[in-house]
Amino acid sequence: MLVFDQLKRADRKLQIISIGVLAGLIILLAGLWWVQVVSAKQYEANLKNQSFRSVRVPALRGKILDRNNESLVENRPRFDVNLYLEELRSQFRYEYTNNVLKENVRLHPELIKPAKPSSLSRFFASVTGGSKKANADKPNQEQAKLPVALRIELEAEARYRVASNITAQITSTLQEPKILDRVRFGKHYAQRPYIPFPIAQNLSAKQVAIFAENFTGLRAVEMEIQPTRTNLFGTTAAHLLGYIQRHDQPEDEDEISYKYYLPDYMGKTGVEATFDSALRGKAGVQSLLVNNVGYRQHEETLVSTEPGQNVSLTIDLRIQRAAEKALSAAMANVRGAVVVMDVRNGDVLALVSAPTFDPNAFTVGVSTEQYTEWNNEKYSHMFNRATHGAYPPGSILKILTTIACLEAGVLNPKEIFHVQPDPENPGKGCIFVEGRKIRDTASPGDYDFNRAFMKSSNAYFIHNGLKAGLRKLVEVGERFHLGESTGMMPLEEASGDYPRTDNLKGWSTGNTANLCFGQEITVTPLQIAVMTSAIANGGKLYFPRIVRKLQAADAEMESDASIFRPGVLRSDLHLNSKHLEIVHRGMLADVEDPAGTGAKSAVKGFRVTGKTGTAQIEKGNKIIDHITWFTSFAPFEKPKYAVVVMVQSGASGGGTCAPVAGKIYEVIQKIEQGAMPLKVVAQLN
Repeated sequence: MLVFDQLKRADRKLQIISIGVLAGLIILLAGLWWVQVVSAKQYEANLKNQSFRSVRVPALRGKILDRNNESLVENRPRFDVNLYLEELRSQFRYEYTNNVLKENVRLHPELIKPAKPSSLSRFFASVTGGSKKANADKPNQEQAKLPVALRIELEAEARYRVASNITAQITSTLQEPKILDRVRFGKHYAQRPYIPFPIAQNLSAKQVAIFAENFTGLRAVEMEIQPTRTNLFGTTAAHLLGYIQRHDQPEDEDEISYKYYLPDYMGKTGVEATFDSALRGKAGVQSLLVNNVGYRQHEETLVSTEPGQNVSLTIDLRIQRAAEKALSAAMANVRGAVVVMDVRNGDVLALVSAPTFDPNAFTVGVSTEQYTEWNNEKYSHMFNRATHGAYPPGSILKILTTIACLEAGVLNPKEIFHVQPDPENPGKGCIFVEGRKIRDTASPGDYDFNRAFMKSSNAYFIHNGLKAGLRKLVEVGERFHLGESTGMMPLEEASGDYPRTDNLKGWSTGNTANLCFGQEITVTPLQIAVMTSAIANGGKLYFPRIVRKLQAADAEMESDASIFRPGVLRSDLHLNSKHLEIVHRGMLADVEDPAGTGAKSAVKGFRVTGKTGTAQIEKGNKIIDHITWFTSFAPFEKPKYAVVVMVQSGASGGGTCAPVAGKIYEVIQKIEQGAMPLKVVAQLN
């Protein structure tokens, strides 16, 4: 053949070239054999790992409902504008080549480094006698290369310019101009370029219309619907319901295999946190096929999501909103709590803490300034005072002091006790205990039990409480489980501070006197509601219940639900019915007698019983604040409801808290009479 004939001639240069080409072919064939045969399985595995992305897709979060199946929290559609980066590759490349690169070459020509000639080029130059100097003197501009670090930086700049221009164009047209966050965009592109990048979120109805009119069909830009967590009534029951926060990292071992996570949320407080696992449902798995630069090519759902369960509460939305409205009207910048309970089974019908906050703000992100304001030391908007706050109960504890004295046989309701006048304030009474004067809010004079209870005489109850003794006083409180958590909201519930009968060391007669009218200890409003319910129902102390059932979102049968049984008995107190009647009559007089401290809670046609209280907060020997209370139950003839009101810095239990309870009972009365259907709830805003 011609080629071989030429090789047989004594052409040294041609023979060298032929040997080089042959050696190269041998090396190439050996390399192909190694790659295609020996390393085939390894490359196949690596290709799969690089091409497929397992993405965790969060499930639709369950609803939270009130006892009448009115939605309190659910998922509402949110309109977002997303940018699909894989469809912008040509624009990224154009911006880099025609703008960013040229600008940098023009401004910094010294950054361009000529490409070194390859060894093969040098070989051909040597055998062909080419001029090295000519090549060195005239470097080919196409062979010039940027430093790697600079090229990466310029490519990132090109991508940011394209995305930033699109963001500015769209958000300006939507009348909400935004500057694209360079760091956030760069991080998203580096880690998840196959997932849409949001440039505008939570569009209003007007913005949806503007987008549809101006940008429909725009390449790489889509308006998509995403579910967003929404508290339908804003701040209503905020502390009870709680809030959620962005949570994209796995916690369970079975989730570690997921490589990427779409935005997910986790309950941080309240019901959202306590029942987070049930509400979150089961995440799904989506497999994305991406190319060598990380762009999405194909997607497939491997495991479908399972929606979270709905949580049905014991709360009655009508009573909840009425309680919030009444408490907010008690005083300016009110700090307090309300608990409304069904005395027959322990169901919590309303749980209020003030001041409050808006849980919806956490879905889109709370600013540092807003979060700091909500957590300032004085107001603590996010602190649940109904369950987490422990306060001295003041005179409302005289209910238990009465029970202790009656059981000890030291109190005769008809016996008269004379309260002496305070030498420094003759218009008020006092009592001396071991030489220490304890002031009385009641005037001096003669008191039987009913008058002493109605006027809340400290001296009367100290006199009888000391006769009953410290151990008896403490034992009664222990039976009511004071100083113990109820277990209703384990993540946000205080146990309070109450002495134990097996550890009374250090308690003096003066301390015991203080205990008789609710000093020296702390309780939560929820504990007082449980206590009052037991007094009202004859001595059955129930665990408070806040959740009725957990039910699948698509379940129609009651049998599909996980029911939380009502009326779970914690203790049968075995209270003497005659003792309870004395207490009930005293509480009734406190409200129905015009001279009673709780008279402002009275409701015509709905007999309310109650007890007021005011406790002092001391720092050193100085009184720095007051905690005012009103605890009650109604109707007197057949108790159904207990209402507890606590207000910090209030004027008095009768002046500040009793009117709040009265307004709540008015709404309860209307509900009982059928005069407040569910549809009226919206009007209570």
